[in-house]
Amino acid sequence: MVQMLHELSAWKLLSACRGICGLRPPQYVNSPMTYSYGNVAYDYGMTRVVGGAGAAEAAWPWIVSIQHPWVPGLGHMCGGSLISPDWVLTAAHCFDDSTPPSLLIYVVIGATRFTQPGPGAAVRNVKQVVVHQDYNPKDFSYDIALMQLDHPVQCSSYIQLACVAEPTLRVSELINCWIAGWGSTVARSAGTTPDLLQEAKVQLIDLQLCNSSDWYGGQIYTHQLCAGYPQGGIAACQGDSGGPLMCQDNNADHWWVIGVTSWANGCARAMQPAVYTSTKYFYDWIDYNMPGALPAAPPATLIPFPLRQPGCHSAQEKPGLVPRLLNSLQLDITPASQEAPSSLPQDV
Repeated sequence: MVQMLHELSAWKLLSACRGICGLRPPQYVNSPMTYSYGNVAYDYGMTRVVGGAGAAEAAWPWIVSIQHPWVPGLGHMCGGSLISPDWVLTAAHCFDDSTPPSLLIYVVIGATRFTQPGPGAAVRNVKQVVVHQDYNPKDFSYDIALMQLDHPVQCSSYIQLACVAEPTLRVSELINCWIAGWGSTVARSAGTTPDLLQEAKVQLIDLQLCNSSDWYGGQIYTHQLCAGYPQGGIAACQGDSGGPLMCQDNNADHWWVIGVTSWANGCARAMQPAVYTSTKYFYDWIDYNMPGALPAAPPATLIPFPLRQPGCHSAQEKPGLVPRLLNSLQLDITPASQEAPSSLPQDV
């Protein structure tokens, strides 16, 4: 009983978006299904982020879908991570000139399946977009951007803030790493957006190996990361751009967003893993460009949740998922003088 009260008290704190980040809600809050946060994550869907599987409801409560009504199918354009109640971290190339006019962009937060977004989902318009001043669409260097929502969201068991990797975090030592997104589920098949969020466990790949002659041959910058598998088979793909590369802290239950999905040479090819913009490298840039402090990783004493125990569903806001025309959007971007080479797809 004392433990349950402690859990409810801690969850009430997390539901208020009070500067805490990186915690995934106990699965019983949202779903009766058994779910593992270990090496395998099975649930009700088995279609794939190339090589992945369908995610359980609210499994990654900070992931968002950036959408546009002109995008065929379900409207999904890019992924992103909620890093404060009104700021989203994503990729700069999502706003290249090749994308549809930006005045209709909106963001879906707290949804796992687009056709059944659930009671915890919310939709926000975009107030402004800040693209890194050194972003180069020719080689996808400095491929990072921030989006400010038109008004803040409220945290819940479906919506939580992501922890941006801090400058002192030893990223290369992290072991339990995952990707998630609504990108193409079949290599060499762009434009097939799944209804259900896909997830996959990946390995961080040494940057020197990733940059070797048999791999990317010097195309990788020090502010980037590689993740996937040497043999290929599991990777981000078209439509996963801007979404998070996430690793669990080695000494706690919280998760870090260590990368922003940027580019790859094809999808899930051997020795051609997906490339991510390192959030650790850009922590100060992110902090400088968004007002207010970034949320902090929780102390170990605020990790009370068992994964299997009956509990009560939190009351959730249920806004209509009908996008509204944006009131304003400011794009800080320099048009590209030429298209990116075909070997560097604009949407991973």
